[in-house]
Amino acid sequence: MFAYIVRRTIFSIVVLFFSSIVIFGLVALGPDPLTELKLNPRVTQADIERISATYGLDQPLPVQYGIWIRDIVLHGDFGTSFKQNASVNSIIVLRIWPTVLLMGTSLIVTVLIAIPFGIYSAIKKYSALDNAGTFLSFVGYSMPTFWLGLILQLVLGVYLTSWAGYRIFYISGMTSANGGGIVDLLQHLALPVITLSVISVAEFSRFQRSSMLDVLASDYLRTARAKGLSQRVVYLKHALRNALLPTVTLVALSIGLIFGGAVVTETVFAWPGLGFLLFDSLNKGDFNVARALLLIGAALVVFCNLLADIAYSLVDPRVRFD
Repeated sequence: MFAYIVRRTIFSIVVLFFSSIVIFGLVALGPDPLTELKLNPRVTQADIERISATYGLDQPLPVQYGIWIRDIVLHGDFGTSFKQNASVNSIIVLRIWPTVLLMGTSLIVTVLIAIPFGIYSAIKKYSALDNAGTFLSFVGYSMPTFWLGLILQLVLGVYLTSWAGYRIFYISGMTSANGGGIVDLLQHLALPVITLSVISVAEFSRFQRSSMLDVLASDYLRTARAKGLSQRVVYLKHALRNALLPTVTLVALSIGLIFGGAVVTETVFAWPGLGFLLFDSLNKGDFNVARALLLIGAALVVFCNLLADIAYSLVDPRVRFD
């Protein structure tokens, strides 16, 4: 196991290195971060040159990349925001909690609903509930995130408020202007979580059902039944642990995407998280912020893939890494 972890760690570092090159180059293809200044008649050419030198924009791209990656590796410094004139680290720190709250809550809701439903659908294959779940899963998975978010805003945020006479769900932001505590937070959190969970439950439950069906048809489960074990023991002790492997991968990848944020959902609901920050940074040409967010997201995906592989051996004792 130790040798496997070392090999995977080295491989992950290589992957991140090449990912950083791709991220740096692609973001550099975006709009010039100094466009607004160059169009401002009150800003002289000397000012432009001074600002370019301050941010290192007067250097060739390979030199800019070298400075950027050196500061990250040696000091954990992602640079300075072009638009906010503040440390990228400090900007990102303020947005971490909203995204963790949104994505974490959505992931918990998804797992609590999708895994039991996927297991039940496999055990009660082709039942009325299984057929209904299959239909709803295809509908949920095929719905665009932005469309579902807008529909929820309209129906539950506008129409329901008009019908009830008071606001139950908020359609934007994280808190009201005058605060409101935990209840106010839940009212803002509900619609974004529903938007993310509907699509994720559809995906997770289908994977869980398919994996459970494969396991239920295996020889060792027939042997377990022949030995007289109860259905509950057969399903939960022998079948479930093996059927969880694909779901473990999905959960690990979802955790890896937490800090990348749900860009579309956070943008639709103006949720002040990392996804909204990434969208805003790319639009404004705030290169250092966008690069930092993309690199952090890539690092988490790679790291959580490693965790998923290690978790396999815990979920399924037959899996060994020699």
